[in-house]
Amino acid sequence: MEIIDIFNMMARWGHLLFGITWIGLLYYFNFIQGGYFKAATPEGLADAKEKLAPAALWWFRWGAMFTFLTGLILLWGLHSGGALNPYIVTGATLGTLMFLNVWLIIWPNQQIVLGMAEGDGPAAGGKALLASRTNTLFSGPMAFCMLAGPHFVGSMSGYGHPAGSGAMWVALVIAVVLELNGIMGKQGPMTTVRGVIVSSLVLTAVFIGVLEFI
Repeated sequence: MEIIDIFNMMARWGHLLFGITWIGLLYYFNFIQGGYFKAATPEGLADAKEKLAPAALWWFRWGAMFTFLTGLILLWGLHSGGALNPYIVTGATLGTLMFLNVWLIIWPNQQIVLGMAEGDGPAAGGKALLASRTNTLFSGPMAFCMLAGPHFVGSMSGYGHPAGSGAMWVALVIAVVLELNGIMGKQGPMTTVRGVIVSSLVLTAVFIGVLEFI
């Protein structure tokens, strides 16, 4: 075994661990903390905003950062080996958009919501929530695409078409349109926890259909 093989394995291991941290906290914020904040007593809400939320957001944003960085290492290795395919490119694009949402939208606006920075709290909360819902929407297809690249045996797009195929570009356009909605649009069916979970599963099916049959 060569040093580069050990390095790649460590990057893959780190990518998984950091990704678990990041996406686990994403689901915690969307599925648990949001509901608690609505039902908490004023005292409990104040305490959670002062102590719990900032700590969780620290792990959340740095989990996202190191998931992204280790992902870049893995992409570099795959590109060097000529192993990129539409599933990997689509999954990496979704992951990159999610990472940017964390650092450029969710974290800055959550600082305002938590009183760590000045600004319009309700407006900031709406922006952070929409971006967070969008990340939850993306999480299902992102995970499927990253796994499908090397493991979806029989995939027509993954093994029959190179990166840069028409199917891949259609998938990327869908991702960009949904990201634009996540920046300046509305939650729509993602308003509820059930809605965003169902939307994520439906979007996963849409990406599979696009990458397999276009």
